[in-house]
Parts: sequence; C-alpha cells; structure tokens
Amino acid sequence: GYHADRWKKLLLPCGSPTKAYFDTSDQDPFCMYNYLLDITTWNKSIRRGFIKVKITDYAGNTVESQMNSEASTFQQYKRVKVLTGFHQDIEKIAKISLTFSTKSLIGPKHKLRILQMKLKSLNNPKR
Repeated sequence: GYHADRWKKLLLPCGSPTKAYFDTSDQDPFCMYNYLLDITTWNKSIRRGFIKVKITDYAGNTVESQMNSEASTFQQYKRVKVLTGFHQDIEKIAKISLTFSTKSLIGPKHKLRILQMKLKSLNNPKR
C-alpha cells in the first residue's frame, strides 16, 4: 500500500486542491478488480441512472459491483462505457446481471433496454 503522509507535499502544491485516485476498496484485503462495461441501448427516450453489475462463475460464486457515484446518460444507439469494480476476481464468468436504477423514490420506474453489452477485465485484458 501507499502511505498518504509520503504524498502530502505532492498533493498540496501552492495551496490549491488536488485529487488523488487509488484503485482500492474500503474493505480488507482492499484490492479492486476493475472491469469496463460497454453498453449500447435502444430506448427511444433518454435514460439517466446508475448500473450495478453482478457476475457469477460456473460454481455459483457471485460478486456484485459497487454502484458508481455519478449517473450515466443512456441514449438510443449510443455506446456508454462504465467503469465497475469488484472486491473479488471471477476468472470464468458464467452469468452477468445488470440492475438499472435512477435512485429516485418519486416518479415512474424505467427500464433500460440493452441492444449490446461487453464486459472487459482491465486487470486481465485477455479474458
């Protein structure tokens, strides 16, 4: 791991705010396995919301991604790429499930119709 105090001088140059991003989770063992979800939708109207991904291996082991902090915008026939992270790595994926949410308690429920979807491991790109 990295100790934040070693980066203090680099993170605060001239008093201006600086952001640092590390690919870790908040749970032990703190490693994250990142995937790029590439989706093309065919809804006629624009949908804005969050996608949670669940992957399952052939033995039935399941791991669920964390929901992204920023909503994605889905338009008809437009590709959207979403970075997802998992606490565990699943080597041979048997099943992929997606959950679309607007995080709105008021208003109608919307479906996101998927035309095409690809899930690519960024840690192991040959998968």
